[in-house]
Amino acid sequence: MTTVDEPALSGVRVLDLTQVLSGPYCTQMLSDMGAEVIKLEGPQGDVSRDMPPYYVGEDSVYFLSINRNKRSIVVDLKTEAGLAIVRKLTLASDIVIENFRPGVCERLGLSPDALRAEKPSLIWCSISGFGQHGPYRDKPAYDIIVQALSGGMSLTGARDGVSVRAGIPIGDLSAGMYAASAILAALHRRSRTGRGDVIDISMLDCQVAMLCYQAAFHLHSGTVPGRQGREHDGIATYGTFATKDGIDVVIAAVTDRMWATLCDILGCAELTKDPRFLTADDRKNNRDALIPVLEQCFLRRPADEWMTLCDQNGVPAGIVNTLDRVMIDPQVRHRGMIIELDNGERQRARVIGDPIFFQESRRPEPRFPPSSGADSRAILKDVLGLGDVEIQLMIDSGAVTDRQSRKT
Repeated sequence: MTTVDEPALSGVRVLDLTQVLSGPYCTQMLSDMGAEVIKLEGPQGDVSRDMPPYYVGEDSVYFLSINRNKRSIVVDLKTEAGLAIVRKLTLASDIVIENFRPGVCERLGLSPDALRAEKPSLIWCSISGFGQHGPYRDKPAYDIIVQALSGGMSLTGARDGVSVRAGIPIGDLSAGMYAASAILAALHRRSRTGRGDVIDISMLDCQVAMLCYQAAFHLHSGTVPGRQGREHDGIATYGTFATKDGIDVVIAAVTDRMWATLCDILGCAELTKDPRFLTADDRKNNRDALIPVLEQCFLRRPADEWMTLCDQNGVPAGIVNTLDRVMIDPQVRHRGMIIELDNGERQRARVIGDPIFFQESRRPEPRFPPSSGADSRAILKDVLGLGDVEIQLMIDSGAVTDRQSRKT
């Protein structure tokens, strides 16, 4: 009988010095696994709180999508008292994650090496556009820039069109995921050695790593691949086709058996006898003759009918869903990938949920992202053990801001 345990990262405290996307996405992953995440913001708050076009209350939906399960404290890093608070919070944490420009933390007196000298078990993770060293170290980085520089953008777009960025911000998101993976590895190492580590995550590195087999093909052959379009360089029957009702479907008939079954489904079994299409290599080499025939076949039925036939006959296929279809997809709904967050003040936000399922570790109940500084007093009291008088002095001095003091 399976017993449900505490969340996997229960008891792990993360100090989150990040904003916008790559860092908050990483820390939300950790919070979804049960870590206590303290989001530290400056007096102006995370800039993504104000990102248009949609808002729930004062905060943008963008911000709400990547900051659940966290607590917020507002600290002014331009004050000595504020910096002292950050140092104390750092030493009271297991993990610190930051995505400032390289060198900013050192200028603030928050050197990871110096802090780890005081607490060797501390895990420090820096996420930046190009890493902590190298000729691009100080170059500004945004998702579209690293997609372009990595080469990934040159592979994306119609074969006869122009290069385009991916529709999701994979530069930021992949850096957040690589960071979370590295942090978990560092936690495992710490459990064996008692020592933490300093992790350097570069958005560009992550994007180059994701070139995967395309890079290996180029390094092996010297051939520079172009835009992949909606097809596959090596498999002719791996691509996208329009259907009778205008909805596109993707087909991944990657074996000879799947190819023969696809031809039967399409009502063009004679193609399997055509000497131009006998083998996968034949079909690839004669793609220009094959694809127009398949395109005409797919126009005979609507998308859902093709899906039923493919599913019934073992041909891998899927509809090119628009987001409205994704949100009502029965598999997506069954897996609980759309959740509703409620802040208890009649404000709700529907966002994408946690994709990681543990059999024995309990998932934390998802909590609405915090208002800026909503937990300042509680964090100073619970984490640093400060008294009410000392906390009020810090708030009065402007070193710390809490939600109540901002409203007055």
